[in-house]
Order: sequence, then structure tokens, then C-alpha cells
Amino acid sequence: MIHAILKDRPTKLLLGFTAFFCCNGLIADAIGTKLFSLEKLIGTHPANFTLFGQSGLAFTLTCGVLLWPLEFVITDIINEFYGPKAVRRITYTAVILIAYAFLMYYLAILIPPADIWLASSAKQGVPNIQNAFSAIFGQTSLIIVGSVVAFLVSQIVDVTVFHQIKKKTGNKHLWLRATGSTLISQLVDSYIVLFIAFSQYFTWQQILAIGMMNYIYKATVAILLTPMIYLIEGWIEKYVGHETAHKMKRAAMGLQEEESPGTIPAAG
Repeated sequence: MIHAILKDRPTKLLLGFTAFFCCNGLIADAIGTKLFSLEKLIGTHPANFTLFGQSGLAFTLTCGVLLWPLEFVITDIINEFYGPKAVRRITYTAVILIAYAFLMYYLAILIPPADIWLASSAKQGVPNIQNAFSAIFGQTSLIIVGSVVAFLVSQIVDVTVFHQIKKKTGNKHLWLRATGSTLISQLVDSYIVLFIAFSQYFTWQQILAIGMMNYIYKATVAILLTPMIYLIEGWIEKYVGHETAHKMKRAAMGLQEEESPGTIPAAG
């Protein structure tokens, strides 16, 4: 039986997407402790926006935002071909694994460092590698909670909005449901983590301003990544075959094969 499952192309695709989704989320959280300047990255002057009474705002972002947009791309693809139940399942799996990773980071920090590790790192220009390790992997509990809650809620919002738009558009206008659901869910994601992690340190105006700067970046990337959705969709149809892909999309919507083909319009 296991050989039949592993030979099934839709099943192999789902396994691959799930593995990438979870791995990408873990990496994004791991590198999220580093902040970078988007303006420096692309070689421009700071934006110096003024929002909600806060001036001098620039695009200072966590490195995690470089990878998170891919989570929403994979979410939309899985939603399109496997349905909302599959998206929720991989989301819960990713949340459990991310929480597990943070627990392991914490335990690794508590383990006493070996003298040879400290000495060799000092020779490489890192005076106290244990402190550096703790600073990188030891995010505060509120940041961890905010990150996980924001991810979980934004995913649920994304899958819900995507599915509702698809009910009205059928297989047409993939760009609308993919980009539309991402734009809404990213807005939710941007503010939940800030409210949970930094409400005791920042004013409401600061949170609104910083959240909007993050959202401007995320929304721009979501729009720019829209063609990728079509490329992946086309590749999947070639990989599993047009007929199988059509059946997968109908099943994702909860439609039975005996229903009228006109219920969901063909992609166009």
C-alpha cells in the first residue's frame, strides 16, 4: 500500500509542499532575530515616511519577512488543489514544529557550553559565543507567542478568504483569490505580532506606524509574487495531468464528479 501512495503524484506533491512549508517557516523564525534595512539592501535612501504621527519611518525589517511570503504562496497553491482542510492540517503541523523548535532552542541555551567551544570562538573574534548564541536563539516569550499566534490566525484568515472568493469565481481569477487573501491575511499578521510582543513597550501610534511599514513591504511582495502562483499552477497541471488537476480542484471545493461541469467554470 505504501508504494502505491508514494507513486501517487498528487500525494507526493502534498508531501513536498508540506515539507517545504514547515521547513520554510522554521527557517524564517530562526533568522527573524536579525533586522535589516531594505533601503540599504536595494541601495536607496531611507524612506522617511510619516504615518500616524510618527516621522522618519524606514523599512527596517526582520530577515524572516524574506521567507514568509513563500508561506502564503504555498498556502494558496494547496488551497487551490487540496482545499482548506489540507491547509489547516499543514498549518497546525507547522505551528507544532515551530513551537517544538523554540523549546529546543531554549534547552540548547541552558546546556553549559564546552570550554573548547568558547576558546575556539574567541580566537575567531567572538568573545563569548554562548552570549551570542543566546541572543540569536533566545527570543523573548512574547515575541515567540506573538509570532506563532500571528502565523496561525493569518493562515486561517487566508484560507477562509481564499475559499470564499473561489466560491464566487470558480477556477477563474486565480490572481484575485491568491493576492486578495494574502493582502488581507498579511495585514492581520503584521499587527497581531506587534500587539502581542510590543504593546507594553510601544505606543499605539508606534505600533500602527511600524505595522503599516511592514505591511507595505509584505503587500508589495505579495503582488510581485502573483506570477509565481500561475507558474506553479501550470507546472502542477503538467505534472499530474490536466484531467487530474481539474479533479483535484473540484475536490478542493467539495464538489463531486457527478455534479454538472458548469458548476465550476474551467480555468480561463
